[in-house]
Amino acid sequence: MQTIVILTCVLSPLVILWLTYKSKVLRQVGSIIVAYIIGCTLGLTGIFPDTDEMHSVQTTVASAAIPFAIPLLLYSADLKSWARLAPSFIKSTIFGLLGCTLAIVVGYMLYGKSDPMLFANIGGMLTGLYTGGNANLASLKIALGVDDTTYILTSAYSTVMSAVYLFFVIIFGKRLLRLFMPDFKDNKDIEDNIVKMENHEEELFFGLFRRDNLKDLGLSLLLTIAIIALGAGVASLFPKSAFQSIFILAISMLAILSSLHPKVRRLKRTFEAGTFFILIFSVAVASQVSLKTLTDVDPSIFLFITVATLGSLLFHVLLSAIFRIDTDTTLTTSISLICSPPFAPVMGSALGNKAVIGPGIAVGLFGYAIGTYMGFGIAYLLQAIGHCSL
Repeated sequence: MQTIVILTCVLSPLVILWLTYKSKVLRQVGSIIVAYIIGCTLGLTGIFPDTDEMHSVQTTVASAAIPFAIPLLLYSADLKSWARLAPSFIKSTIFGLLGCTLAIVVGYMLYGKSDPMLFANIGGMLTGLYTGGNANLASLKIALGVDDTTYILTSAYSTVMSAVYLFFVIIFGKRLLRLFMPDFKDNKDIEDNIVKMENHEEELFFGLFRRDNLKDLGLSLLLTIAIIALGAGVASLFPKSAFQSIFILAISMLAILSSLHPKVRRLKRTFEAGTFFILIFSVAVASQVSLKTLTDVDPSIFLFITVATLGSLLFHVLLSAIFRIDTDTTLTTSISLICSPPFAPVMGSALGNKAVIGPGIAVGLFGYAIGTYMGFGIAYLLQAIGHCSL
């Protein structure tokens, strides 16, 4: 069964691209969303068994796909456009961190009275999770002395809510936010930076495996393998707990440096090749969704995590709307903070906007760096609030 799961995840992009080619409706929806729908269906229907062993296989496939996707997506990066985008991303990052803090404080005020210390620790872990990722969550478990049961519940419930959040921002996010927020604009070379979704889907299907593109595809894959090997070597020099963040930082930096070479920037279809690996990642992640984690739910903890997750997005969007930050920047920043840096390429592909991928990864890496410290501080802030309310 493990082999079937691996082959399904790896080969599913071929089916997804065929479906989006055949169906005009699915082409407009986009291959990324179709991948999440297919993956979620595989998980919820039980076609992929809901076991720890199988989840480990799915996580491995997802973890293997991202190191290939990030360099391929960044080879065509335009560093000049990043400099123009930096002010908006800095503002959006600040709003994202403020939104997360406000949401967790509100959730604590609503549901933390029954056990102030417990919910303060959960709030601290959620802060680390939603500004950095699972590495920060695990670090804060140890730093705050959280017991295994609370940690497992927090991790399980946040996984469910993160899946809800992820589907919402990918499927409905841009359509909803653009009703009251400005569209993404890069006045210089806008057509190069914003890939029209329909054209992007056609290029994926028609162009990726064309004979005249295979040489460039092979060269880009060889370069990517070399970057992955070098990035892993650099990350191995640091403590094991920091491997993931250092590895992502290293391969991103190496890919950006590679993009400065004209021959690398001229390689054809690298963005589409990266999107192919993002489709593998999307199916593998979405197929882990199951209903088992909703059994024996602790209502207070689950509601607290619900407020923290959805509230983080709500406050972030409100602040961004007030200060006129565009939809693509807001969504990419939000998903990079709440779901971690590897999801920036997912959001960029879903938006059809490769210009936001690099800055989005940078935002997520910044979240990795401060997540543990910020979570530790929020936990003690909530404890102080709890003592004052007694």
